[in-house]
Amino acid sequence: VQLQASGGGLVQAGGSLRLSCRASGRAFSNNGMGWFRQAPGREREFVASIGWNGGGALYGDSVKGRFTISRDNAKSTVYLQMNSLKPEDTAVYSCAGGRRAYSGESSSDYTAWGQGTQVTVSS
Repeated sequence: VQLQASGGGLVQAGGSLRLSCRASGRAFSNNGMGWFRQAPGREREFVASIGWNGGGALYGDSVKGRFTISRDNAKSTVYLQMNSLKPEDTAVYSCAGGRRAYSGESSSDYTAWGQGTQVTVSS
């Protein structure tokens, strides 16, 4: 599966962005999907994941209550709605395709990775 993320940009603290990740290739609707992020000099961090049917959403502690993951299987697209953004949310955000119907927080749960999209939050 090929994954293409988009929607990043520069936003002020407190603002919102919606990221999209469109999948092509093997069946998208059978597998969980996830979002990860990586800031310069830091390790990759789990952001959110969602099951094949839109259920089973998981969130990293730092984004709970502010970010929402969703998917549209008809469009082979997964979304990440990011609200109340903070400067510490600045990172490259990447989407990932899971091995199974539901995917967790570990990178090893995912077999496909898309190119990231830069999110920069100014204070």
